[in-house]
Formats: sequence, structure tokens, C-alpha cells
Amino acid sequence: MILFVGFDLLDRQILDRDGQDVGKVDDVEFTVGEDGSPYLTALLVGPEALGRRLGGWLGRVVSGVAARLAMARPGPIRIPYDAVEKVDNAVHLKIRRELLPEPELEAWLREHVIARIPGNDHEE
Repeated sequence: MILFVGFDLLDRQILDRDGQDVGKVDDVEFTVGEDGSPYLTALLVGPEALGRRLGGWLGRVVSGVAARLAMARPGPIRIPYDAVEKVDNAVHLKIRRELLPEPELEAWLREHVIARIPGNDHEE
């Protein structure tokens, strides 16, 4: 399968095997094989990956905020490419969302912003 990374993967929605939202592809990771050709090894998700891709002062701000919130796991979430079932209008995974770490920024926003919105007293 031939993929044009910028068109077929970047900014695509990622769905787990049950159709639950995982996030968007913020960047990708390549590894150079023994024959010298690059191959796609992982999808990178989270603001740190997006900040690196954006570059400039905005990218540094996004990556910096994400790095300050990253207490348990430095760097973006890595989803091995062999966990991808198919790519169409979204990236569909073979695994469940619960097997992936949650981005710290999302956890912080849920705890400090979303939870304080009046009427948000229900559990998902």
C-alpha cells in the first residue's frame, strides 16, 4: 500500500476498533531499514508532536505547554503502525482506546476546565 503521508495520514482522525475517537495524527515516525529505505513505524499523537510539526514560536509554545504537563510520560503518544487496520477517511486501529495512554493535556483540561462547567456532573 502506498501512502502519501501529508495527504493520507497527517491530521486524520484516529478511531479505535470500536469506532471511539483516539485523536488526530499529529506527526509520523519513520525508521531506516537495513536496505537504506525508510518505512513508517508509528503515528504520533498529542500536542508535543503537533508542536514539533508546526515549528516556529507557536510550535515551541505548544510543545512547551505539553512538556510541562507531561509528568508520567515524556514525548508524544506513539501508536505503532502495525496497530493500524486500515486508512480511509480516518485511521482505524486494531486495538481499543484504553490500551493507549491518555494525553496529559486532555486529562488536565477535563479535570480543571470541563469538570467545572455547570451541569457536567455525569460520568462518561
